[in-house]
Amino acid sequence: MSKVLITGGAGSIGSELVRQLAPKNKIFIIDNNETGMFDLCEELQLKGLWVHGRVGDVRDMETVWDVFSDFKPDKVTHCAALKHVKPNEDYPIEAITTNVIGTYNVLHQAKRFDVKQFIFISTDKVVNANSVMGQTKKLGETMVRNAGYTAVRFGNVMGSRGSVVPFWEQQVKAGDKITITDKRMMRYFMSIPEACTLVIEAMKGNHGGKIVVLDMGELTNILDLKEKLHPGHPIKVIGMRPGETLSEKLMSQEEELVAKKKGKYWII
Repeated sequence: MSKVLITGGAGSIGSELVRQLAPKNKIFIIDNNETGMFDLCEELQLKGLWVHGRVGDVRDMETVWDVFSDFKPDKVTHCAALKHVKPNEDYPIEAITTNVIGTYNVLHQAKRFDVKQFIFISTDKVVNANSVMGQTKKLGETMVRNAGYTAVRFGNVMGSRGSVVPFWEQQVKAGDKITITDKRMMRYFMSIPEACTLVIEAMKGNHGGKIVVLDMGELTNILDLKEKLHPGHPIKVIGMRPGETLSEKLMSQEEELVAKKKGKYWII
């Protein structure tokens, strides 16, 4: 039984990872969402699982050190991040402090405490990054790989907090038009459980210093997705926001030349 530290463990991806890993591991969560962290720990502790957590912020090195020194994890999955493009364009310092300095803090303590496996949750927005969020996550990838650990990269996760699917559902319930930035927009989509299952598969291999890119199938047109979920519902085109792109890629052209396929993911 391994001791696994999950940063951002109360978030959409983090909480599902906690649920999937808890039956066979001891799990410790650090998250700045007090209610989310408490509810998740209560849910799983009532099932007899070893899941505990601390309200804290990866931005604070002392807090991160305290967690590592108390729990002494064997493995770390670093999910904590600011993930929305527009807010990070408005206030880049917040993205830098969380996605760069926060990642450095966790990575620094992982090396200090001789953690054997470190998984960094990345995003397709690092490829040809033209947003602050993408650039900060790209730097996180680089730090993690150079430290001999692993980055796992995937696209949009349907149903995750703040994603387009639950946002559309709110608009439909309110009787509002569904907002679409551009009818030509193409995105990769996968479910939360599917994303987490593939992250756990990646954790089973020895991928130190590499990027594991999850195979997400074909790009989906955003208007086609809307018609599949809410056929005939009126839309409102609002235009692309700063930092957004019409289409996203999971790998750069250079990465595609060296990537090797293994099961449901590529290894760079």
